[in-house]
Amino acid sequence: MKRGMMTLLALLAMAALMSAGCASNEVVKAEEPVVAPAQTEAPAVEVTQPAAPAAPVEAPKVEETAKADSEAVAAAFDVAYFDFDKSDLRQDARDALSKNADIMLKTNTAANVKIEGHCDERGSAEYNMALGERRAKSALQYLLTLGVPSQRLSIVSYGEEKPAAQGGNEEAWAKNRRTEFVVVK
Repeated sequence: MKRGMMTLLALLAMAALMSAGCASNEVVKAEEPVVAPAQTEAPAVEVTQPAAPAAPVEAPKVEETAKADSEAVAAAFDVAYFDFDKSDLRQDARDALSKNADIMLKTNTAANVKIEGHCDERGSAEYNMALGERRAKSALQYLLTLGVPSQRLSIVSYGEEKPAAQGGNEEAWAKNRRTEFVVVK
């Protein structure tokens, strides 16, 4: 039995060697001579008159109108200002937010608004991001108490990244401690 098995394996190995030795040789083609293209006459160039300039495409007026409306609504919103290192609403901020709520509830009932919280440059970037968020949340909560639906409001904090006024004095800092309102839809 072992001998028969050994013979079978030897035959298989020989068959494998023979088939490997008979591998086909690749036929390498000699490079074909490059035939230069025959000189032909240059194709006749057709001279065409340039097409009349197309009439300027008018942008869709609907988008422009909607954008203008959105900007007009955003411009109508008042900015709410805050004291240094505070997110509590002062009376002037409450008045501004009441006006903004009236706009959202009476004038522009379909607008969604993003409340952006901002800070002055004092404090670390991380602290100012958190303070801007607290200010935006204060404004959001007040608008909710005035009846603005929550699904129309969102918040974002920019911290000190987008100052309204440049400068390192109290006047500039006071303008930068704010919440702004941006129409997003």
